[in-house]
Amino acid sequence: MPKRPVAVAEADLAIVNAQVLTMDRGRGSNRIPADAVAVGGGRILAVGSRDVAALTGPRTRRIDARGGAVLPGINDAHLHLVGASMAAFGYLDVSAPIAPGWDAVARRLEGAEPGEDGWVRARGWDDVLIGPAAGQILDVRPDTPVVAFDSTGHQLVANREALRRAGLAASTPDPAGGVIVRGEGGEPTGLFQDAAMEIVNRALPPVPAATLRKAVLAMQRRLHTQGITSLTEPGLGPASAGLLDGSGSVEAIRLLGDLAVSGELMLRVAVLMLFAGTGGADSAAIGAGLASRLRHAYTDRGIAPERLRIAGVKVFADGIPRSGTAWMAEPYGDHCTRGSLVIAGATEQDRVEELRHILRLVDRAGLQAGIHATGDAATEAAADALAAATDPGRRHYIIHGAFSTPETTLARMAQHGIGYSTNPLIRHGAGDAMRRLLGEERFARHQPLRTAATAGVPFTLASDAPVASTDWRETIVAAVRRGTRTSPGIPGDPEGISGLEALAAMTADAAWQDHAEQFKGTIAPGMAADLCVLAGQWPDDDRIEELLETDVALTIADGVPAREHAPR
Repeated sequence: MPKRPVAVAEADLAIVNAQVLTMDRGRGSNRIPADAVAVGGGRILAVGSRDVAALTGPRTRRIDARGGAVLPGINDAHLHLVGASMAAFGYLDVSAPIAPGWDAVARRLEGAEPGEDGWVRARGWDDVLIGPAAGQILDVRPDTPVVAFDSTGHQLVANREALRRAGLAASTPDPAGGVIVRGEGGEPTGLFQDAAMEIVNRALPPVPAATLRKAVLAMQRRLHTQGITSLTEPGLGPASAGLLDGSGSVEAIRLLGDLAVSGELMLRVAVLMLFAGTGGADSAAIGAGLASRLRHAYTDRGIAPERLRIAGVKVFADGIPRSGTAWMAEPYGDHCTRGSLVIAGATEQDRVEELRHILRLVDRAGLQAGIHATGDAATEAAADALAAATDPGRRHYIIHGAFSTPETTLARMAQHGIGYSTNPLIRHGAGDAMRRLLGEERFARHQPLRTAATAGVPFTLASDAPVASTDWRETIVAAVRRGTRTSPGIPGDPEGISGLEALAAMTADAAWQDHAEQFKGTIAPGMAADLCVLAGQWPDDDRIEELLETDVALTIADGVPAREHAPR
């Protein structure tokens, strides 16, 4: 049940003339048709014009929504806060709108001012849009180390000086779960995929604390302007060099704690720790991480768990289809590979057993496992492992997910309380490439949201930023329409869901994933006063694209308009 509101005679703030979407878990229905909300002491005090009027006094601040929708604060259940912060505010942008080809990427890198550490760092290229990356920047700026991360977070390119500083040679072997892309003579081309990224990331000097702090606070402001008040940061810790740009380090965990202690952190953040990267995860590394003090990083500092907490552990079961490192039941892609688990082990069965051991360790530690699995074989192995050896009360979940037998696998996940977190906007952006790699039949059942809803699987929708935009409105539309860059989607797609179901997956259901449904995710007396106010009404599903033109008029975090939170 929601917490009881503090007894007050007068609200701090009242939103009136609104379309209040109170939200429920699952189907996204409105429990209470309402047109007003009262807030006080950081909590929702009343819902509905009659009850709100009774708490409105001379000191109550009155906000006229002018018929606009009021939603629970958006909860992005998979947003790399630190990585997205650096991508947006710390690195040179070489995304396709700015650098539409590799020649343009090279020109931007040539003209960039190196950082204080002497490196040029860039981010955002997409080989689907601008072509193969191997060798493209190898000879750029021979006297300056250069690294450029791609848009997926699973590839980077580097120049010769960066390779020299990383100690790379033709004899350097590919790490487990990663690929050093090579030329015909075996020489590295500068392209690194998945776990191989760690070779270059470990050679990078650490991001200065002041730079990281500034970027995170800038991203917090951006998220608040978009109506986002909560998120899951899916992977900070000692193995950060194998993920994205490597900035999600133990120091980043400490930084978030510092911001919470100082009162500057106004997002609600749940953190998954990363003890093993995108290749070769084993139970020894996970066990050592669980035995460390890292899981107590915030409780040791007296930080309220409603603000910031360690939620669990991120585990990479496989890579991604684009790199050929997703583990699929049937061959796929240009090289007709099946991929494999990126878990330690000599054989497929060894790797499956090691994955089970890892998940048992996380479960017994009382923590939640978020399992990255993009291939159908990896997804089903992870679901089987969770069903066999873990406590449903932990709310472990599959991240991304693909299914060869969605009805069977999702029914088993529902039976064992296993969640599912996926990214419709990535499906939209990479869909044309995915269709080519996987074939029409497998792509059609990719992200089977309707089947998941019917089976009763608790699922969330998320951006995976910086891989995709943090604009949650785009995610909602992508979940309803299921289109790609070149296709608007099939009318009546059997795996499409409604706009309100998608909204529930980014509010009430995301709160469930966080073990936080008692204080956030819905609009009811006693719940946290985290709200997103739109400039217009919520559109019907046949007009869902209108959501993209409906601005976020106001975000309220902890009962206060976000724009009024004092900068530090």
